[in-house]
Parts: sequence; C-alpha cells; structure tokens
Amino acid sequence: MEKIKIWFRKNWSTAILFAFFVLLLVSPDAKAWFMRQIISTGIMNSSVEKKSEAETEANDTKIITENFTVADQSGNTISTADMKGKVVFMNFWASWCPPCRAEFPSIQKFYDKYKSNPDVVFLTVNLDDQASLGENYLKKGNYTIPFLVPAGNIPTAYFNGSLPTTVVLDKTGKIRLHHAGMADYSKASFYKEIDALLNE
Repeated sequence: MEKIKIWFRKNWSTAILFAFFVLLLVSPDAKAWFMRQIISTGIMNSSVEKKSEAETEANDTKIITENFTVADQSGNTISTADMKGKVVFMNFWASWCPPCRAEFPSIQKFYDKYKSNPDVVFLTVNLDDQASLGENYLKKGNYTIPFLVPAGNIPTAYFNGSLPTTVVLDKTGKIRLHHAGMADYSKASFYKEIDALLNE
C-alpha cells in the first residue's frame, strides 16, 4: 500500500490523465462534454451557402430539393413540401450518439431564440431504434425541441448515415447548408446567416 502511495505522489498527473481518458471511454455524457468544449471554439462549424446572383435574378420560388415527411409524438405528419416560404433547420440525431449530445445544448439555444418566428421551422429528427430512448433523453436533459421521427424514407440528399447531420433549407427548399458532424449552432455568426436567409 505504501508503494502505491509513493507512486501516486510521484505520478499524480499521469494518474489523473489516465482516469480522465477512462471516463471519456465509458461515459457518453463525459464524452459529450469534452466534444462540447471542442465545438464551442466554432472550428467545426460550416457556413450557410450564399445565394448566387443568377438565383437572385431568376427569383425562382420552386422547391428544388426532395420531399421528406416526419411525424410528431401525436402522429401528425409534417412535410418539407409544405415548408415553402420558410427557413427549415433539419437535424438528424440519436440519444446514443456522443457528438449529437455535444451539440444539443447549442441547438436548444438556437431553438429558444427562433421558436416564436413563424418563418423558421425546426425538424429535429430522432433516429434511435426505439423512439422512447430519444424521448427519455430529451426529458432527462430538459430539452424542449420538437421530437420527430421519419414517416417514410429519408432522401440521401438530406442524410446519408452520418450522425449528427444538419441541413438548412432556404425559402425555396434549396439546401443551403449540409453539415455531417457536430457543430455549435448558438454562435452569433450562425444567427446572422439564418437572419440573412429570412430576409431573402
């Protein structure tokens, strides 16, 4: 026992670092916290694509992207085909996914800021094998974002299997942001991009 104490006194920093990495390996919440520190820097964020001059001149109001339907907890369906004239924030996530957990607080902040704006629609789509797992995760974290599940096939233009994936559609239904991987959606720079889409 005395040898262990002596070793720990000499190597306390190594022991703490080792314990930290073990915690990251076994705890999804610890892993999500660590990832959250990384995304808070904004280095993993991508930008909303600017509208080209040709598109501005054409003033095309046709929906260009594929239709996708989701269902809420009551079984009501929502379709991207009905979102013409609105900016759509679409996020694919699962409760078991640490990067999804890492970005969730920023999505909640973004939702809180824009939820009262009738021209912004949030399609936060849960892809857990059992919907109850996703519902429980939202309740446990006191998240109030909409809980939605796919009500049909997901177009590959929106999601190709990588979690999390975020897509932003402009008022014509065109994809203006497609980001596979975690990001911070509570940045002022992102809000400016959303406001610019709302003003188009």
